[in-house]
Amino acid sequence: MALSDVERQFIYNYSMQLLQQDILTNSLFAGSSVGRDLRSMVLAKQPVQPLTNPFEAAITGTLRGDAAQVRQSSRNVQEAASMVGTARTGVAQIADALSDMEDLIDKINSGELDQTSAVVQSDYDALRDKIEGLVSSTDYNGIAMLDSSQWGTNQIDSNGNVYIQSTRDGGFDVTFHAMDDIDWSQLIGSQLDDSGGGDRAAQLALVQNYQGQVDAILDVYEKKEDSLNSQVLHLESQAQVIDQAVAARSPETTNSVEQLLLNLLLKETGTVVDESS
Repeated sequence: MALSDVERQFIYNYSMQLLQQDILTNSLFAGSSVGRDLRSMVLAKQPVQPLTNPFEAAITGTLRGDAAQVRQSSRNVQEAASMVGTARTGVAQIADALSDMEDLIDKINSGELDQTSAVVQSDYDALRDKIEGLVSSTDYNGIAMLDSSQWGTNQIDSNGNVYIQSTRDGGFDVTFHAMDDIDWSQLIGSQLDDSGGGDRAAQLALVQNYQGQVDAILDVYEKKEDSLNSQVLHLESQAQVIDQAVAARSPETTNSVEQLLLNLLLKETGTVVDESS
């Protein structure tokens, strides 16, 4: 059966394309520089070793060390933030207990609760005991945060300072406030009963005075924790910038053989898309 003009044209065009590809292949792989480079890359018995610039290798090695140091500093500061957060939580719980004690006194003054009630007085004493327990037990990995009687160790000095290594050559102290300096034992439930010789007004004055001290310390811890967390983010950003510098200066390549071949071909023969404009 005779071929139509369209079929003959298709066979002719397809044959010409195959011929052009064959000519291009022979040209690239026969005597051209591309062919020599391809044969050296693909057919060499030993793996092709990339040339290394000793200066660049030294620079990237230093940068990697800097990045590791910055990340360690970030972890140290993050731990400091966690310590301050632990102290803040303990102080916040003490503030809540004092608020509950004031609420008991207010309800007695308003007549909602009986000043002679043993239950009310016991609740008041229980809140005091809770505060004293928080002072003695609030710790971070064995480091007492609020009880100065447990200070003076290798981790926290007698003034409540914990040293944080934040740079290669130095660091700073995080200072904690002693809550055992407040005489919590003055908060006595039986003193709520004016009719029995107590002084409820004096108890209210004590509670409010302690609240002022505790709220001031709580505010300090909240601001300090925020500041340390911000410092952590700054250090992490620095480490990422150094990582980018390492990647930019690194002499090593992660391209596959196929990608290397393609890059070489495009370099010698040009690309389909005009990228010059």
